[in-house]
Amino acid sequence: MKYMATYDLMETARNTNEWLGATARAMASYPAFALSMNPLLQVTAAWGEVTERTFGRMVAKPDWGIRSIVGPDGQDHLVDVVPVVQRPFGDLVQFSVRRRAPMARKIMVVAPMSGHYATLLRSTVASLLPDADVYVTDWHNARDIPVSAGKFDVEDYTLYLVDFMRALGPEVNVIAVCQPVPLTLAATAYLAGEDPSAQPRSLTLIGGPVDPDAADTEVTDFGRRVTMGQLEQWAIQRVGFKYKGAGRLVYPGLLQLQSFISMNAERHSKAFSDQIMRVARGEASDHDAHNRFYDEYLAVMDMTAEFYLSTVERIFKNREIARNEFVVAGKKVDFGAITQVAVKIVEGANDDISAPGQCLAALDLLTNLPDSKKAAHLEPGAGHYGIFAGKSWRLNIRPLVLNFIDANSGAPKKSATPIKLATSQASA
Repeated sequence: MKYMATYDLMETARNTNEWLGATARAMASYPAFALSMNPLLQVTAAWGEVTERTFGRMVAKPDWGIRSIVGPDGQDHLVDVVPVVQRPFGDLVQFSVRRRAPMARKIMVVAPMSGHYATLLRSTVASLLPDADVYVTDWHNARDIPVSAGKFDVEDYTLYLVDFMRALGPEVNVIAVCQPVPLTLAATAYLAGEDPSAQPRSLTLIGGPVDPDAADTEVTDFGRRVTMGQLEQWAIQRVGFKYKGAGRLVYPGLLQLQSFISMNAERHSKAFSDQIMRVARGEASDHDAHNRFYDEYLAVMDMTAEFYLSTVERIFKNREIARNEFVVAGKKVDFGAITQVAVKIVEGANDDISAPGQCLAALDLLTNLPDSKKAAHLEPGAGHYGIFAGKSWRLNIRPLVLNFIDANSGAPKKSATPIKLATSQASA
């Protein structure tokens, strides 16, 4: 399947469906039909509106939508997204709060590169902003990166994190969510061996596959069943002529989205049919619950083929992180070199992506880190999304993480005070 024609065929199908939706919406909305009592016209227009939006969102990068926060003085503080380090495959960006002095807490959030944009962590970032200076890894869509920029695999990803940590200095506290957890741990160990003074103060690792074999999930089962040859044949394509990355081998976002939806096809089908009827009855809005969720969920990005394949082979199949045999730029990374960085593990009891035990395995690798600098929390009843962006995060995990950061950074040891957010995503 490593052909441009296959990639372009998927894009053609997406574009055609977007056009069909726009056409149906426009035709069914003609003023001449306004006097008709046929409800089919309203349903057709509603189907067109939902279809056009659905397929259009698949190739659009969502906006962060964090416009301002309300400070303790009751005044609005505008928020700017400012690049701090810019690289071909991803940037480190700061959510700069105007008219606010630097905060005692400096947090770098490592976003996943697993099909969705970093904006998937919008509510996570928004919840941290009132209490910290927040930086986020903003990964780029591989389809937009020219082939001349070179490769990007798990080692390159790790070295990007190393450079980002160096740029922020040793006072930074790192929070890694899901996919980047093992590589963030590797980047910290790399610094411990090569540049100890640049290590972060603390690591909070949330629901990531440090040892995929610690607990079985559908993800780990799939990784065991499929061979690397099969995976390369089924999943990898070349970017078509429409984008700057034409010719680059990628795991296409549209193909990933197909896999996401197929896991809960009945649930998604009902959600869209219900939304069509809400639109037909005039009960929907541009930012209702359905659109807020699916505008983000449907926005997918291509991953470089080498990153996806090396993740499966080295992290899941060979378990190089779990066996302390990971190599970066020809140098073996020794997790035993981490002796000063406080590490907290957060898992969800109902996480079916990175099941309990997979992330906790990180503490066993830290053989020379004192127990006083190790912590773990298992959130009852929480699924994968809930531990970093849902109710469990907002009510329980966020305060625990901030208190852990304070306890290991010399910052004031007090619970974070909830501050009302004034953002377009405040209800997320």
